[in-house]
Amino acid sequence: MAERGSTRPPTLGRARGGWPRRAAAIAVALASAVLPLVAVADSTGPVPATPSPAAAPSAEQEYNRGLRARAAKDWTAAVGAFRKAVELRPAFAEAWNELGYAHRNQGRYDESVRAYDEALRLRPRFPEALEYLGEAYVKMGRLDDARRILDRLKPLDAGRARELAEVIDRGR
Repeated sequence: MAERGSTRPPTLGRARGGWPRRAAAIAVALASAVLPLVAVADSTGPVPATPSPAAAPSAEQEYNRGLRARAAKDWTAAVGAFRKAVELRPAFAEAWNELGYAHRNQGRYDESVRAYDEALRLRPRFPEALEYLGEAYVKMGRLDDARRILDRLKPLDAGRARELAEVIDRGR
């Protein structure tokens, strides 16, 4: 406060660090509220969508839409969503893998193999993509190719390798 009889305006609490400290606190709170989070995709579940000021959906949002369609076994919608996700983010290995899975469930094995190949180009040691590629080869009657995939999968994920071996055995 200004002294009595003084014509100077009040100091706005500078003596106690008032408004500069409050302004800094407000700035920090605002900055932390508006900074976007970085999303890391993992095919084990939905990916947090990065907030976007634009109305267009993000690759992560399309991926999540595809996962919902997959759960509902709506393969047409799943293909559309995963295709859009990889258009928006071409290096999205998990979306390529899911695109392959959706194509395979439509019986579109050549397209499925191409999508798995891209997922594996981006992430060569991707157990889920290897297993699914092997299963696609079995569906196509390409058992030797499926066995080669099984050999690649064994050191990465014993459980998935067992599942693929069972599919190969039933595919004979």
